[in-house]
Amino acid sequence: MTQRLKDKVALVTGAAGGIGRAICTRLAEEGAHIVASDIKDAALVLDVTSEASWAAAISTIEAKYGRLDILVNNAGYLKPASIEDTTLEHWQTTMRVNADGVFLGCKFAVAAMKAKGGVIINLSSTMSVRALALHPAYSASKAAVRLLTQSVAKHCGAQGYPIRAVALLPGAVETDMLRQNIPAGVSEAEYFNQVRARHPIGRLGRPQEIADAVAFLASDEASFITGADFIIDGGSSL
Repeated sequence: MTQRLKDKVALVTGAAGGIGRAICTRLAEEGAHIVASDIKDAALVLDVTSEASWAAAISTIEAKYGRLDILVNNAGYLKPASIEDTTLEHWQTTMRVNADGVFLGCKFAVAAMKAKGGVIINLSSTMSVRALALHPAYSASKAAVRLLTQSVAKHCGAQGYPIRAVALLPGAVETDMLRQNIPAGVSEAEYFNQVRARHPIGRLGRPQEIADAVAFLASDEASFITGADFIIDGGSSL
């Protein structure tokens, strides 16, 4: 396999989850040095909602490698609830992880990358362009990620920083997080059939497919892509 990311230093948040693990494995296959971070069960403990935690993580990476080339803001929080059932606490938790966490990641990554260059890949969602009734908080938080990514890309371009920023918009992916958030009173089989029906391709996404997209976006093959919504959703946003 051609190692498109040989010796690049990549920080992946939410690395303990299904998509995060797949991304770490895929980037490592491409030759990158992986810093797998999560709030638990990871080589580097990182609470994405904490500015101090981000500062410590970036400091650790720079001390060990001298640079950061790739940031994948993958950590996320998903819990179904309609607008009537969503509590303020639920809303704020979702925003802290999905929006604040990505904001902090971008802020620290730009500072770390602006001299030598790099790529920031933010995991958004197709729910950011087509919201679902049971996910007002998640949909809104992922829409924030998309527009934040555009702003970061424009800022870096205006400042002459050699940094690209891209929003990756997956459709539904078969992970433990998806299974753990099946609405009450709905069987797993029924729920998965409902979700599959939203995807013209006729199935759910696989973590490996998201990881393949990340590897491409992080590579020089995507050198003319910045500020974009990169959709990988089996047609669910059509």
